[in-house]
This record gives sequence, C-alpha cells and structure tokens, in this order.
Amino acid sequence: MDIAHCHLDGNADAVEFCPHESFHNVLAACTYTLQEGDQPSRTGSISLFDVDADSSRLSLIHRVQTAGIFDIKWSPIGGIVGPLLAQADADGYVRVHKLESCLDESQVPGNSLLEISDEHVSSSMCLCIDWNPSATSLAVGLSDGSVSITSLLESQLSISRDWKAHDFEVWAASFDIHQPQLVYTGSDDCKFSCWDLRDDPSNIAFQNRKVHTMGICCIAKSPSDPYTLLTGSYDEHLRVWDVRSTAKPVHETSISLGGGVWRIKYHPSVPDLVLTACMHNGFAVVKVKGDQAEVVETYNKHGSLAYGADWQRGRLEKNNVIATCSFYDQLLRVWMPEGNIPE
Repeated sequence: MDIAHCHLDGNADAVEFCPHESFHNVLAACTYTLQEGDQPSRTGSISLFDVDADSSRLSLIHRVQTAGIFDIKWSPIGGIVGPLLAQADADGYVRVHKLESCLDESQVPGNSLLEISDEHVSSSMCLCIDWNPSATSLAVGLSDGSVSITSLLESQLSISRDWKAHDFEVWAASFDIHQPQLVYTGSDDCKFSCWDLRDDPSNIAFQNRKVHTMGICCIAKSPSDPYTLLTGSYDEHLRVWDVRSTAKPVHETSISLGGGVWRIKYHPSVPDLVLTACMHNGFAVVKVKGDQAEVVETYNKHGSLAYGADWQRGRLEKNNVIATCSFYDQLLRVWMPEGNIPE
C-alpha cells in the first residue's frame, strides 16, 4: 500500500530510518549527481523527512548540501553516542552529523543535522560506510580498492588504519555485529573477504573468489543469528552464508532476484526477513530461513535503478513501513507490504 512519495533534488541512492528512540519518524535520504563537462563535479545532499504513516505524511524538515554521497548510515542503538549520521562521499571524505531537536520559526518542533566532524580519508571516492556496534569506528570502502577504519573519539574522526583490500572498487564494507573485530568486504573483483582487525596491518581471515560471478554490492550480517550472513551481487543473486568457521565460510544457498542486489536490510523485529533493492528489478521482501530463501513480496513502482531501502523501527509488526528510492528519477517512496509479513 502506497503511503506517500516525493522527488529529491538529485539522483537518489540511499534511505535510512533513524533507529533511535524518539526519532523513529526521521528518515534520511541522500543523493549523488554527476555534473559532466570541462570541469565535472559531483554534488549531493542529505534530506531529513518526518514520516507519519498513519496520516500518509512525508514532510521535508531539513536539507544539507554536500559533495555527492554514495552511502549513509545512522549510528547503532546501544552505541556510546547517538543519534549520528555518517556519510561516505565522492570527495573522499567521511563526515558525521548529529541529529538535533529544534524549533522552527513558527515554534513547531523539528529536527536538523549538525556536522560535528570530518576526515579526508583518501583522494579516491568513499563508496560505502558502516558503524561498529559501539559507534566508535567506521569501516569505509574506497574506489581504489582500499578499506579504511576511521575512529570517532570525543567527536573527532581520525584514520586508525587502511590497507589495499581489493583490486577494484569496494562497494561493501561491514562490521560483524557479533564479532566486531571482523570486517567483511566485497568488491567489483568478485572477492568476498573477511579481515581481522586484531592484526596490524589487518590480516585476511578468509577470501572467497569463486562463488560470485560478478561484483559484490552489499553484505549484511543477521542480527538474530551469529552464524548467518548475506551477500548481494550484480549477478542478481542473494546468497546465504554460514560463517561459523571464520576461516572457511559455507555458501548455503542463493536465490535469483532478477536484478543486481544493491542493498540488503534485515527487518528490525522479524528474524530472517530482509528487504532488498534489486536495481533494474525494483524491490523484494525475502524470507531467509536456514538454507531456504523465498520471495514473499515485490514492489515495482519506481521507474529507475532501485538503490535505497529501509524499514521503519518502533512500529507494530503488522504495520511494516518501508522507504525506498530510485536513482535517475530521483524518487522517494514510503509504502507498506500488501501481504502479511511472515514471522
């Protein structure tokens, strides 16, 4: 069921509902627009929206102009700070914004973003970003194949280590939420890797270069099962991995979703349920249980590349609100699945 929609001010590539208590209504959306010519530029923005599904309201409350953004992530619940929004941008910067409550000119409560720190990570582009569970470090994937671990201490960002992890662009870099000393990475070189941060420089725990037939776009660890991890690839497959053995993960199963699997988001309260952005084939809700995976619903009301997707937190399971965005048509949609969400 469609709730609301709007167009952003640039090509839309990521949406993130705030997971923090009292801010579940806040949705962040970011853009990346390449201005070609003799002096090409990459511009972007972060837009904050107030989402009220009950009244079908999607209201813009704040917008920040930035360099072109490839990825954004809210700091996790349970971290030592919050709520913070991290961005990875085309100028090679990591920037962290603090979400603040405020009153507008008419004394109506609202929210805004205040940048608290930035770090120039590389002359290459920052393509993806992920927080560790304590919100003290960020893993960043770069367009030159490198990975950077950036620390956030006392509101200051600093590079703690970086290394050449892959041969081509790193589109996925993700902390293991159960073992945060491990970082998983995926790249256009088709290699799925895991790195142990207890070693300096970081030591490779495993690398699989045979299963993915095209580049790896995203990686997601199950929040409820410490041994299950998902990968998404340009080869249109969502893959399920058993990472019980850190040295040799087992590829359990895969399902074709009909488009490159750009983003994977686990449901905040229903185990084994994931939302996927499938590039040329819209969005899909997938049930993953053990070595079985099945599509339970699809959504195809976007007219361009499906890139951004997320679940709203803090609502009853029967009221599953989803935000999605697509790239070239600059479209943001908020909707609810038509069918019953399996538990």
